Amino acid sequence: MAFPDLKLETCRLTKDGEIATVTIIPPRNLGAGTADLHWELGEVFSALRGDTSTRVVVFTGEDGEFYQPMAGDFYDNAELREYVSDPPHAFKTFTGIVRLHQAMAELEKPIVGKINGNALGFGSSLVFACDLIISDEEALVIDIHLGMGEVKEGGPNFGIVTGDGGSALIPLFFSPAIAKEALMLAKRFTGRDLADMNVINYAVPAGELDAKTDEIVEALLRRSAFALAWTKRTANRIVAHHLNMTLDSAAAYEMVNFLQIDRLDGKDPKSLEVDH
Repeated sequence: MAFPDLKLETCRLTKDGEIATVTIIPPRNLGAGTADLHWELGEVFSALRGDTSTRVVVFTGEDGEFYQPMAGDFYDNAELREYVSDPPHAFKTFTGIVRLHQAMAELEKPIVGKINGNALGFGSSLVFACDLIISDEEALVIDIHLGMGEVKEGGPNFGIVTGDGGSALIPLFFSPAIAKEALMLAKRFTGRDLADMNVINYAVPAGELDAKTDEIVEALLRRSAFALAWTKRTANRIVAHHLNMTLDSAAAYEMVNFLQIDRLDGKDPKSLEVDH
């Protein structure tokens, strides 16, 4: 199935028999990799749910980069603030976030995350939205929403709610204390850290990532088709439930944060007091 109706700029969808591969294209500007990526990934995973010729999905990035946001100085300018506070753009961004995570959780095919490079911010949320996770052992996985410019690899210099999936998914993977450190202090993890903590399935050297992913995909394809599909669905009831409880509110609070930052001309308040 070729999915001819999908016109994608921020990611690619390819098929090889019963395996579909979704590849994120590194972001370069507002129209390719920030707001539109959320919407387009929602379109892709929604389409895959209706494709009975697909049994396993591989989710990865291009050119040794899973998903790494733009540098902090980009986030600190009026152009982005205007973009994400514009109603039509904000609608696509935040509706896309919800559609994407709902589609990934509800998809009756296992999603194998092949984390071939750094996964920061939204990328971190996408890692934890996968069903089986295989990472380059040196890849960084960091939720940068409250990084406050301290994450040199990228992210905003201001603080925003983890509204693109982190608040909903990270608490499912860590103890409450570690989850809050990851969300509130942008705690750094490597793929090796996460594998050693039994948070992801495997961490391997970059040169072994393709082979390990192929091994897992081939093992999945040897399973009974209907039983595998419904096992994914039943195992993900807790994920879908947690998304329903938290994702809408987290996305809404993040949108409010962007509006606050825009109204304050980029100044990030460090007090809850009313400034008279």
